[in-house]
Amino acid sequence: MALWQGKSRRKITGGRRVYSRNKRKFEIGREQQFATIGVEKRKLYRVKGANRKVRILRAQYVNVVDPKTHKTSKVTIKTVKENPANLNYVQRNIITKGATVDTDIGRARITSRPGQAGVLNAVLIQG
Repeated sequence: MALWQGKSRRKITGGRRVYSRNKRKFEIGREQQFATIGVEKRKLYRVKGANRKVRILRAQYVNVVDPKTHKTSKVTIKTVKENPANLNYVQRNIITKGATVDTDIGRARITSRPGQAGVLNAVLIQG
């Protein structure tokens, strides 16, 4: 079954919305594929306008910025400690934007979108 990203058939008030057209192909979404910890693996997607998106399927390293020194370093991810998107993602080691990961230099919060940008960036959490 396809994911549909068009408008709902119901209004916010609960009333029925009458459509003036049918569903369109560009309104179809893709199935979710999550970024996990492991040997690097990426997937390329063709999107509207013949552009490309890179989706991370597995990641081993993250680019971490230290806010005090403003230095960026590539460090190894150990595990996912916290994920506000879904509590179950912590057990499954799924990385999304806003997730807190444990690295070699400490905890870091992910600032990039792994399914959109194809890169993992994070900011070191002082603590």
